[in-house]
Amino acid sequence: MKKSNVLLLMPLALLFPLFLKAQAQQVLPPMISVNGIGEVKVQPDEVVVTLGVELRDKNLDQVRQQTDKRAAAIIAYLKKQGVESKHIQTSYMQVQPVHSSASSDYGRTTPDFYMAHKTMTFVLTKLDKFDEVISGLYGVGINRVDGISFRVSDVEKHKVAARKKAVSDAKSKAAALTAELGAKVGKVYSISENTDGGGPRPLYAQQNMMMRDAAMSEAGGPSIAGGEVVITSTVNVSFVIEQ
Repeated sequence: MKKSNVLLLMPLALLFPLFLKAQAQQVLPPMISVNGIGEVKVQPDEVVVTLGVELRDKNLDQVRQQTDKRAAAIIAYLKKQGVESKHIQTSYMQVQPVHSSASSDYGRTTPDFYMAHKTMTFVLTKLDKFDEVISGLYGVGINRVDGISFRVSDVEKHKVAARKKAVSDAKSKAAALTAELGAKVGKVYSISENTDGGGPRPLYAQQNMMMRDAAMSEAGGPSIAGGEVVITSTVNVSFVIEQ
């Protein structure tokens, strides 16, 4: 074979697999694609609380030591209330100088005071102890509550239930649509799924002493309500249509 013919055949050989792939992609069976949605509503059994200590002092070492002392007292108190060590985490800390914006001496290097801030997050597994624990935390030194959120401990079990509902919903929709056209649902061609795991759901974020008013309310009842956590699963399923 001449060299020119070989050179001509080489590009064709390279393109032939792409041609076959394109043909295969074009020949698809008749299909119907539907979305299925499944929801499971459960009562939360855990509350995640983010709180902190914020102090100011003209002495850097003093404000740092005071903040650390309060943080240690908070951790000790939580453990005494039955909160496990794995459920207590220091999530933020900062020490910084603060200069007054009203000062006209912008070249001054000495700050007006130092501010130390330490934030901790803990998980309370007994929601009925919330008011008691929060009230006690104010007694050992917290001066801000940044927020709480609810979650479900056995969320994986509820994810499975939500997914089953979503698949059943997809089957029902596909069967109803094909029946209207005088056809029926065949085998599954493809499926994809997305599940919202019902993680911590923010309830509010209030700072400083506002939480104390709620925790020490004289209304005679609990100061929080967990409501429901909704775990949602969405599936997209393509079925082959059979005539």
